[in-house]
Amino acid sequence: MKKLIRGLLDFQLNARPGYRDVFTKLAKGQSPDCLFISCADSRVVPNLLVSTDPGDLFVVRNVGNLVPPSDAHGHSTGDQSEPAALEFSLKHLPVEDIVVCGHSSCGAMKAVLAGGVGPETPNLAHWLTHGQAALRTLRDGSTVGEGLPEYDRLSQLNVLQQLEHIKTYPLVKERLEAGTIRLHAWWFDIAAAQVHAWRPALGRFVPMDELVGEALLRELGGAPAPGGDEHTHNGVTLRLTAAAGGR
Repeated sequence: MKKLIRGLLDFQLNARPGYRDVFTKLAKGQSPDCLFISCADSRVVPNLLVSTDPGDLFVVRNVGNLVPPSDAHGHSTGDQSEPAALEFSLKHLPVEDIVVCGHSSCGAMKAVLAGGVGPETPNLAHWLTHGQAALRTLRDGSTVGEGLPEYDRLSQLNVLQQLEHIKTYPLVKERLEAGTIRLHAWWFDIAAAQVHAWRPALGRFVPMDELVGEALLRELGGAPAPGGDEHTHNGVTLRLTAAAGGR
């Protein structure tokens, strides 16, 4: 707590003047274009990973970056917080992209792999049931994440599974059919400080380097000009060269 208080004082005394105009504008409202769902793990810091400013991301964090699926009537089959964030962001904010970002060495995935947690944590035990579908996929012989520790393979599969859960919600279905929302699966390798993006054509998560960044930007309609160009997506500026091929 001492570190937090010192950090708060540092912000108030040193950083706040530089952000005063930003927060003056944000006080009138927010207009993030991305809903970012990540694990509550302290080692995963969304705004740091994508170099964003206040107001750029609508962030949901929980144990295991889980999203309970919808039932046939559009109601959550589990906790309502995550679906509420989905509904709010899609109905009241200019969100065009949803990112689910898992990570390496995830304690939630290790617990799911180990068969759950004890009765002394009943809420956590119930919450982790939303990771069971990914575990079944792993047990059925999925090749996603081959070569990684089993808990990291499960973590990657879990990201993909949560996107499937997200697709069960009526608002998401409507936006997908209209082509006004995009879903993205990311995975953060903590030790390497490297974000990986899911590439369906390759059937695996690929490190987010310049080549992958170029491919993703092309999919978003941001192809580089001949000779190279700079593109910014979610606050990240990439220097792209014409010689770099997409994946």
